[in-house]
Amino acid sequence: MNHPTENHLISSEILDRILNKIGTLLKQEVSLKQTLREQDSQNQAANEELFLELLEVVDALDFLMEYMANNPDPSPQFIQRLPKSVGSVQKKLLNILGKRQVTPIELEGNQLDFELCKVVDREIKPDQPPQTITKVVRQGFRVNDKVLRPIEVITSKLE
Repeated sequence: MNHPTENHLISSEILDRILNKIGTLLKQEVSLKQTLREQDSQNQAANEELFLELLEVVDALDFLMEYMANNPDPSPQFIQRLPKSVGSVQKKLLNILGKRQVTPIELEGNQLDFELCKVVDREIKPDQPPQTITKVVRQGFRVNDKVLRPIEVITSKLE
């Protein structure tokens, strides 16, 4: 019977195995810490790249806002070019997202898919089958294969 005050001896073979295991664990710890430092560095670089790309969008918006502030009565040519200018800012943002695998969700037809859509309203459309998409209110996006934000839609109802 073991008594709490008894001394136990560990064989040298077991002691060697324990010390080898401790050595292996210490090496793994150092390796994991190095990997974490490398990942942190990569994440920081990726974030900085994203921030610089977003700042280009901010610059484009600043230019438009400054122009409008300095020209309270803009020329018809400016007004005519405004949709194209805003569209180029939107395109730049979508490209930034696309580089990070964030893409718009594309629906085939106007049939409701509850995995991709969120119904935000319904409207009476007796000429269409119930739950037919009548309008997309807000574009949905996915990151890789995961729905990041569903498409917000209005659907038909009979009455």
